[in-house]
Amino acid sequence: MFNASLKQLSTQLKEKKISSAELTGEFLKRVKTLNPEYNAFITINEEVSLAQARIADGMIASGQASPLTGIPIAQKDIFCAKGWLTTCGSKMLSNFISPYDAGVIERFNQIGAVNIGKTNMDEFAMGSSNETSFYGPVRNPWDVLAVPGGSSGGAACAVAARMTPAATGTDTGGSIRQPAALCGISGIKPTYGLVSRYGMIAFASSLDQGGPMAKSAEDLAMLLNVMVGFDARDSTSLQRESEDYARHLEKPLAGLRIGLPKEYFAKGMSRDVECAVEEALEEYRRQGAETVEISLPNSRLAIPVYYVLAPAEASSNLSRFDGVRYGYRTKSYRDLGDMYRKSRAEGFGTEVKRRILVGTYVLSHGYYDAYYIKAQKLRRLIAQDFSEAFKVCDVIMGPTSPTVAFDLGERSSDPIQMYLSDIYTSGVNLAGLPGMSIPVGFGSKNRPVGLHIIGNYFNEAQMLNVAHQYQQTTDWHLRMPA
Repeated sequence: MFNASLKQLSTQLKEKKISSAELTGEFLKRVKTLNPEYNAFITINEEVSLAQARIADGMIASGQASPLTGIPIAQKDIFCAKGWLTTCGSKMLSNFISPYDAGVIERFNQIGAVNIGKTNMDEFAMGSSNETSFYGPVRNPWDVLAVPGGSSGGAACAVAARMTPAATGTDTGGSIRQPAALCGISGIKPTYGLVSRYGMIAFASSLDQGGPMAKSAEDLAMLLNVMVGFDARDSTSLQRESEDYARHLEKPLAGLRIGLPKEYFAKGMSRDVECAVEEALEEYRRQGAETVEISLPNSRLAIPVYYVLAPAEASSNLSRFDGVRYGYRTKSYRDLGDMYRKSRAEGFGTEVKRRILVGTYVLSHGYYDAYYIKAQKLRRLIAQDFSEAFKVCDVIMGPTSPTVAFDLGERSSDPIQMYLSDIYTSGVNLAGLPGMSIPVGFGSKNRPVGLHIIGNYFNEAQMLNVAHQYQQTTDWHLRMPA
């Protein structure tokens, strides 16, 4: 059951082989057993989860079920959920109970999915290892001495350890894809604007995007079918016709053009990651795809541009933390503002303070043009590189992370090395493109390796097809930690 796909679980529920209450109960037992070791969850509310499961069973009995009705899904603790503790991994919000649901939570509630709990994360999503959380680091289930990646490390760990069939994450510079790679699962960041950011506590508003994390591309397609949709409460939400993201899953790959950026296969990628990625590319060639060399000449600028723009937006967002951003002017949010000011006096965690300091600096008088405006111009060049590349290829591939998961504490005192964890992923956010990671093997110390798949705007269905076809002939996505 714990290794079953979402489609298999949906069928079992529909055929009454198991009830949602029973399914949810079994996953809750697993969370209770494993979470003390992995620290993937911040909050569990068994009573609420089982109540949602009983409602889902009623929907199934009355014929009102959709494919994800009754299935437990973990929610990253960056999404506000009514009645749930919503902390963003920070001491600042350690007693904040959200009075409303984020847009993403609403969409899952509407179809009868079960919230199995809120997952651990880097504080305010600022981190690449899930070591900056006020609630302690998450441990990688493949090796408890290793990080799970970040900032959605709790979600990635929970899926990899089979504590939940699926989870939500958010991605500002790689925070879905990098932990998916390091934990050996699948994860996708959709095109910017497809998933509502209403009620998603912002890190950097022009970069953030929510997305799903699960075992397989097929699972991701089912989750995207629920998560994607216009939300008038989010000014960045895109109004488009709905689509079925699973519609192309079975399409053969003959004739597919895979772009391989020469900049991604140069110095910086470890040999074990390179070998796993090359073997995955060979499998694609065996399926009829062709590979073409492309160039993303400004990709080397992605990290410095990202670490100018993201901290600037983070500093701006946190300094305006008065509740208006989330659509309410209630006493709860006045209390939240008081908590914010008190926390500022006491101090955020080290990484949050570092980024706020950088953001404040680049936005200050005398430095705004030299840093922030220049970074925005370079951002446009990075996006143009991708546009040129997609004239000669259908998707772009490379490693998700330059190395397998590193040890806990290994990079804590070296922010530059930590930031380089996102060297292949941050450019996708700067351009607003969709990107995903799927498991393609193991490297040093038997730690997972992820393949990065980048698509053109609104090309998620093709990306999922490309990933699904690979997963039909390999079993990396089915392997689970001992």
